[in-house]
Amino acid sequence: MPKNISTDPNGGSRSSFSAFCIGAPHSGGGKTTLTLALLRALKRRGLKVQPFKCGPDYIDTAFHTQAAAAQSVNLDTWMMGKAGVKDSFARACGDDDVEVAVIEGVMGLFDGFAPDSLVGSSADCVRLLQLPVILIVDAKGMAGSIAPLVKGFCEFHREVEIRAVIANNVGSKSHTEILAAALLHAGLPPLLGGLPKNPEWRLEERHLGLTPFSENKKPKLWFENLAAAVEEFVDIDRLLTITGVKRPLPARKLASAPSPLVRLALARDAAFNFYYRDNLTLLRQAGFEIVEFSPLNDKSLPDNIQAVMLGGGFPEMFAAELAANDSMRAQIRAFAEDKGMIYAECGGFMYLGETLENSSGEIFPMCSLVPGRSRMTPRLRSLGYREVSTLEESCFGSPGTEMRGHEFHWSEMDMTKPCSPLYRQKSRRGELEPCGVKIENVFASYIHLHFSSAPQVLDTWYRKLAGLR
Repeated sequence: MPKNISTDPNGGSRSSFSAFCIGAPHSGGGKTTLTLALLRALKRRGLKVQPFKCGPDYIDTAFHTQAAAAQSVNLDTWMMGKAGVKDSFARACGDDDVEVAVIEGVMGLFDGFAPDSLVGSSADCVRLLQLPVILIVDAKGMAGSIAPLVKGFCEFHREVEIRAVIANNVGSKSHTEILAAALLHAGLPPLLGGLPKNPEWRLEERHLGLTPFSENKKPKLWFENLAAAVEEFVDIDRLLTITGVKRPLPARKLASAPSPLVRLALARDAAFNFYYRDNLTLLRQAGFEIVEFSPLNDKSLPDNIQAVMLGGGFPEMFAAELAANDSMRAQIRAFAEDKGMIYAECGGFMYLGETLENSSGEIFPMCSLVPGRSRMTPRLRSLGYREVSTLEESCFGSPGTEMRGHEFHWSEMDMTKPCSPLYRQKSRRGELEPCGVKIENVFASYIHLHFSSAPQVLDTWYRKLAGLR
């Protein structure tokens, strides 16, 4: 471990710290595999590791958490803003006990919100946080051509530093040596090693991403074998030495939660588990006491709650079980009919509809709070960042409240009667379109909001539920 010592402006010295981003030229090149391998290998060395994921991904973070035994955190400059990213990074690893921060990038290194902007990209995160990049190159069928590829990435943006390269899918030890020699001859960042192709390390995919960990649990031995391989084929000691950086200063302390606390029932199980860690942190700071429940397994909502939050997930994979739990569906209907406030995103939106049709064409009853029928389709229906503003008074405040988030789904909701839309959504082309639904105290849409984009909305939501003006 590098023994770099940074100085704390408040006096004294701070312990050594390494941090880097695992980037790649494109998706599917091995970022997640290498990230999980390194996280578990570093943990096995006795180091305190903090994982991060660039972008709006929920599933990779669950695998990170298992590999590192530390909850992974999302970083996204478009949804969270620069201040939000810096605060989140500092909150997670500003304390001296974290020794290594590993950030898995999103898509290709320079892929962001728009082709003419780095905002939302891995590159934007690393230049903001002043961290080096370890570039993962899928080297299958490649020899000397690794040099011009790496050279292009190194020279594309002067504020993004690629400090080393790891090859993935190498064919042999001699293949790795050829790749290393090509980089050395061209005066480029060094090759730290090459991970061979192994079908056992493949992670199952669904809908352009990984199958969630809750449905695709990997045993401890799987992580251990992956860690052993990266120890064998990658120079981790050198990696840590060249990625020593100045530790971020501790984040500004969050204000104490107000009183009284508002009890928020949060759905969390195999069907509903898409939540940003920072969103839950901000909810607690705003005065919410989060009480988890399972729409799959629990027969009733938690006691003495003032609101329900239904996050995203894959309800279509558990539609039969959700339908069979008619007690919970009745409880949620009764809660809404009794003027209880419900906020739902994506999978939660589908659950609130009349029926859900899965990919096999089977139709199951849902909560019947939203007059619509969701159905899975054979193609992607929507993907991308979303900027929205509320159209009417809502749980988030007055009309015109602006927020940012992300949308990604293969289903569509066919409305059976008109409803008031919740948001006006700005498309990438600047067009304004209504989306979501507002039905009295029920607020739902396909969009996953990141509350760092507008943290004041949680204060408004809290005050409404707490009966404050």
